[in-house]
Amino acid sequence: MNVFIDIGNSNIVIGIGKDAIISTYRYRTDISKSSDEYYSLLKAHFENVTSVIISSVVPQVNGAFKTFLKRYFEIDPIFVGPGVKTGLKIKTENPREVGADLVAGAVGAIEAYGEDVIVIDMGTATTCIYVEKKVLIGAAITVGLDSAKDCLVSKASKLLQFEFEPPKNILGTNTIDALNAGLLFGHAFQVIGMVRNIKKAYNNEDAAVVITGGASKLIRDMLPESYQFDEHIVLNGLIAILKRNQKD
Repeated sequence: MNVFIDIGNSNIVIGIGKDAIISTYRYRTDISKSSDEYYSLLKAHFENVTSVIISSVVPQVNGAFKTFLKRYFEIDPIFVGPGVKTGLKIKTENPREVGADLVAGAVGAIEAYGEDVIVIDMGTATTCIYVEKKVLIGAAITVGLDSAKDCLVSKASKLLQFEFEPPKNILGTNTIDALNAGLLFGHAFQVIGMVRNIKKAYNNEDAAVVITGGASKLIRDMLPESYQFDEHIVLNGLIAILKRNQKD
């Protein structure tokens, strides 16, 4: 078995499988944890594992994972980054700046949906990338839903913390309903607008649209039915990348 790990700013998602993900687990990202603490928390996932590949946007955690995997399991994990074969070309000013999660998500989307694809990943940030003929053309990054909610509540003294709930109408008649309507519909319309304008800018109406990330379920019903929802797109990308980098 292999382990596929996506280390994000808020969560660490672990997938177990070989040619497909058969189970997943989610943990909070904690940059203060030592390698031994991560070992104690996650050790059950690494018994009888032969390979580990990681996409990480949190450099502070990478060393802890590398240390406990080598010390306790004699595994040298592959970190998606420069020098790792992905099958994806990156056409940006500085390809090294492109997050490993975006690379893995792009690879996973290409494998499943074709060479031309727009991928929206909704996490701490909401990211949007456009891939054309297996080339990552560029990205847009904005604040994620949870981040937007926390920022708004912290800056407005009359607003209280609340849980997201699907809004019944485009406008609310109380504060909580108004917040849900504004944040959720607002984010959905933002996604729709980005997709529409990317397709127009690059003259590619046929590009597939893939939505992923923990917050995507909050606005799924507000988005066009033609959009694909794939919660494992990054992990599936890691499967494809691992295959490209394994020795025959």
